[in-house]
Amino acid sequence: MTSYVDVVVVGAGIVGLAHAVDAVRRGLTVAVVERDGHATGASIRNFGHGCVTAQAGAALGYAIDARATWVRLAREAGFWLRESGTVLAARHDDEMAVLEEFREERGDQVVLLPAGKVPVEAVGGALFPLDIRVDPREAVGAVARWLAGQGVTFLWETSVHTIEPGLVGTSRGPITAKAVVVCVGHDVDRHFPDLSRRFGVRRCALHMLRVANPVPHDFDPAVLTGFSMLRYDGFATLPTAPKVRARLEAESPHLVDAGLNLMFTQRPDGDLTIGDTHRYATTLDPFNAEELDRFVLDEIARLLGVARLDVRERWRGVYASADRPFLDVSPVPGVRVVSVTSGIGMTTAFGLAPRVLDELLT
Repeated sequence: MTSYVDVVVVGAGIVGLAHAVDAVRRGLTVAVVERDGHATGASIRNFGHGCVTAQAGAALGYAIDARATWVRLAREAGFWLRESGTVLAARHDDEMAVLEEFREERGDQVVLLPAGKVPVEAVGGALFPLDIRVDPREAVGAVARWLAGQGVTFLWETSVHTIEPGLVGTSRGPITAKAVVVCVGHDVDRHFPDLSRRFGVRRCALHMLRVANPVPHDFDPAVLTGFSMLRYDGFATLPTAPKVRARLEAESPHLVDAGLNLMFTQRPDGDLTIGDTHRYATTLDPFNAEELDRFVLDEIARLLGVARLDVRERWRGVYASADRPFLDVSPVPGVRVVSVTSGIGMTTAFGLAPRVLDELLT
C-alpha cells in the first residue's frame, strides 16, 4: 500500500486524536496509524477528569483551550460530558489555607466552600467550576469514530516500522505525508531511543480501581484532597503549600512515598473510579503490589466514611513521565514527537495540538 496524506499521526490515544482533530479543522487529509485494534493505554485508563484549574504555566493555557474543544466534541461526537467542576475537600486547616491563597490568585476560577457544601467529611473546600468530566472508555472511541466520519483514515492493528521525513513505513505498506506527528506516549523509546534517553522519558505506573458507590448520593464534581495538592503545579508556589506537604509526610510517609493522589470521579453508571499511586521506571516490572491497592481502598473508604468498598475492577495505568510536562521535539525535518509527560494528557492535549501543528506546518 502506498498513499499520500497531509498529516500522518502515529498513535490513536488522546494526544494523537487531538492532532487529528486539529488537522481536520484545518481542512487537511489525515491518516492515523495505531498498533492495537482500539486505544488501550493511558487515554482510557484514567479518571476522565479535565483538571483545568489545578494546572499552571503553559499547561493551564492548554487546559483552558482544550476544555472548549471537549465541550464542542461532546456535542458533535455524541459522548457523555459533565461541566460539573471539581471539589477539593480540605480535611485540615492548612489545606484550607492553601485554598484561600489559591482563591486570591485565581479569582472566580476558585469558589470557597463551607464544610456543609463539601460532599465528603471536611473542614471546608473549594469548587473549581471550569473542570469537566468524561467517561474515557467511551469518549476516546467516540472521538475516533467522529474523525472517521470526517474522512480520517484509521489503520488499526498496524505497526510502524520506520519514520523518516515525509515517509512512514508500516506493516501495511508505506505512507507519504507532508508532516508526521508521533504520539506514542511512553513508547517514544521504541522509535527514538536516543531522544527518549536525552529527555529522561520513563514510565509511570498507577494503581487505580473501580468500586461501587457505597453512599446513597451521587458525586457530580470530581473530588480531590490535600494529597492532590502535592501532585498539581497550580498549588506548588503558594506560600502555605509546603506546610501541607510537611504534615502529610509526617503523618503518612508511606502514602507520600507511594505518590498517592487521593481522588475519585463518578462514572455514568454510578460507580466510582478511585486512585491513584505513582511509581516510575524505564522498564516496569509486571507485578502489582497489593499493598498499593490497599492504600487507595483504605483512604477512599476513610474519605467517604464507610468501612469497606466493593471492588469491581482493578487496573494499572501507565503514562509517560519526564523532567518536563510536555515533550515536543523534531528528531528529523517534518517529524514531531509529542508526548504529555506529566499525566495530564486528557486535560491538555486538545490545547497542545494546535500549537504543535502551527509550527510543524509552517
